[in-house]
Amino acid sequence: MSRTEYEEEIWVPKTRLGRLVSEGKIKSMEKALESGLPIKEHQIVDTLLPDLMDEVLDVNMVQRMTDSGRRIKFRVVVIVGNGDGYVGLGQSRDVQVGPAILKAINAAKRNLIYVRRGCGSWECGCGLPHTVPLEVKGKAGSDTVVLKPAPRGLGIASGDSIKKVLEMAGIKDVWTFSRGETRTTLNFAKATYLALKQTTTIRGLK
Repeated sequence: MSRTEYEEEIWVPKTRLGRLVSEGKIKSMEKALESGLPIKEHQIVDTLLPDLMDEVLDVNMVQRMTDSGRRIKFRVVVIVGNGDGYVGLGQSRDVQVGPAILKAINAAKRNLIYVRRGCGSWECGCGLPHTVPLEVKGKAGSDTVVLKPAPRGLGIASGDSIKKVLEMAGIKDVWTFSRGETRTTLNFAKATYLALKQTTTIRGLK
């Protein structure tokens, strides 16, 4: 067993939040996020949300010229979520695809956020948490994504990369408007993630 595999099997918390979770003082992801302490260890999420799902959004080969020659790595973008309000986005690079995916998954877990949902559409009024509570916007690079509340039953009106992020977050109905370069999966996914993050930071939402 390698050192990395041994550390993965036997988790020794190195942060305050990690110790609180390991000692059983924090028993839910909601409490972990409310603590205000940063998630710097992916094992925290593994412990509190064992049913978390992950999906690879993009695998891209990147090249860099160095004094010793051309170096090639794989850049992987991964989304994680439980389909019920928790979602995270991560990316990583490695000379092999497998390790790059694992690193990206762990990075996405460390970026986990809670998405507040509601029934913000004037066309609906069902009161169920099926869409975003209000219009939110996210921007990454040249790409901008706007999410607007939609009535129940509409579904997710968006492209594939945006749709996967919203599904992982548990959003079932939403209008989406996007601008920018459609080929940049990373920026579109990140813009969607940042838009969802706005549901927790806008004043007045509880």
